[in-house]
Amino acid sequence: MKIVINEKHEINKLVSNEIIRLVKSNPKAVLGLATGGTPLGVYEELIKDHQENQTDYSQVITFNLDEYYDLEPTHKESYHTYMNDNLFSKININLDNTHFPDLNNPESYTNLLEQHRVDFQILGVGSNGHIGFNEPGTPFESITHYVTLAESTRKDNARFFNSIDEVPTKAVTMGLNDIIKSKRIVLIAFGANKAQAIKQLVDGAESENWPVTILKRHPYVTLYLDKEAASLL
Repeated sequence: MKIVINEKHEINKLVSNEIIRLVKSNPKAVLGLATGGTPLGVYEELIKDHQENQTDYSQVITFNLDEYYDLEPTHKESYHTYMNDNLFSKININLDNTHFPDLNNPESYTNLLEQHRVDFQILGVGSNGHIGFNEPGTPFESITHYVTLAESTRKDNARFFNSIDEVPTKAVTMGLNDIIKSKRIVLIAFGANKAQAIKQLVDGAESENWPVTILKRHPYVTLYLDKEAASLL
């Protein structure tokens, strides 16, 4: 496991440059994408590069980690809308090549992932150690599944809604066993509220109480951390 500690804007550039190099070397690259506040800077860098250098995403395939179960895809806080607003509508990606978990048949997503193994997976991490929406206690062998969101996760996401009462209580998420099959994984963490989860990943044992610790068994993981997220190491 490689650890890179840097300023937030530098991390955004480093991760986006990795993706750009991959897409240029493999036009049909399969990207695993995350939502929330963490990857926004990376997506901004990808858009900037596309506008300036015309990096081609027309054949790229994407798989998002998760989607709220309670929201329509057209809802302004759905992850479909998030991805369209923050990336897809600003690069030349074919929307037919973009994928989200099937809210009616979650296991079909795992089947699709087996057909298109992810080359590069972006992850954030929750304050309780969740990745995707795999909350503490999720079995490491889990595939794409329904989940009831932990209260801490809903509080973390409340900033995107008018109040916590509007935050959905359920979601469908790529399973931990799905995530760990990615060829390369990059986890980005910003802020002191992520520090305990990062410490568990780096210094702790594998434990389903901290879902992020499954990454200890993957051979190609890089942690990109700001000083606050790395403060307990």
